[in-house]
Amino acid sequence: QVQLVESGGGVVQPGGSLRLSCAASGGNFSTVAMDWFRQAPGKQRELVVEVTSFGRTRYLDSVEGRFTASRDNAVGTLDLQMTSLKPEDTAIYYCHTYQVNGEKYSHYWGQGTQVTVSA
Repeated sequence: QVQLVESGGGVVQPGGSLRLSCAASGGNFSTVAMDWFRQAPGKQRELVVEVTSFGRTRYLDSVEGRFTASRDNAVGTLDLQMTSLKPEDTAIYYCHTYQVNGEKYSHYWGQGTQVTVSA
């Protein structure tokens, strides 16, 4: 059974940094993309960064240059280093991936970790 477990959220002042981690288990993740999404109160969930199986990244424009994602396929982890945090980065951050079985795609989400940026 696939499980994604996030950690590392918290409260930080504007301009501060946080590092989120996602530990994946129960599947084969080395050949699929892993992503970070976020959802702020009253807003739709949005893609923060997609990390391909080869480690190529695609960032949301508003976090480009401030956030850095990395993955370790050997141990099934996805990290997100967030710097120069802004109040608008406040959201629940979710780890996401998927598994492919023939033509069937199954999507998986972590439970989310709260990031609050406030003075």
